[in-house]
Amino acid sequence: MAASVFGSIHSVLHSGAASVAGNVLLLFVIVFWLGLGFRVHRDARRRIDDGWLVGLSTALGFGLPFIGPVVYTLFRPPETLADVHAREVELRALRGRLLQSTPHCPVCLTEVESSYVVCPVCTTRLREQCTSCDAPLDPLWQACPYCATPVVTVPAGNGTIVPFVADLDAALTAEATRLSD
Repeated sequence: MAASVFGSIHSVLHSGAASVAGNVLLLFVIVFWLGLGFRVHRDARRRIDDGWLVGLSTALGFGLPFIGPVVYTLFRPPETLADVHAREVELRALRGRLLQSTPHCPVCLTEVESSYVVCPVCTTRLREQCTSCDAPLDPLWQACPYCATPVVTVPAGNGTIVPFVADLDAALTAEATRLSD
């Protein structure tokens, strides 16, 4: 009986269906290996500025099947070149704002004093006034620094006074909406 079991396993493994299944599996493994190598090449081009290192990474991805892409993933740069460029642009913009000595009107770019409520040239509203002491308030402030009165805002349209939401995300969203209008 044992000989018949081994004989049947032998006949199944050497049948035409098993041969086709083995060839399909081999084809799948080869396509997967080439896909991983191509993925390493594309990712290296997005993350590495040096062409020689991109070529070395690609050779690693194709040269060591299934191990090369894992090694590349362990040692690749954490940021893409686009992320690095965006961060540098943001830092330059922030440095420019920090170096800007006097504030400017966002509409006509006229120099304005920090105490101005409206721009004297184009009458754009720059700041709100405190309801208690009439001091000019920055749009992100949640309380008047001069008299400690909570900042209130008047929503457009209905004229009712609603207390300002006391979290920074809502304040930044409101400021972004105000600036886009």
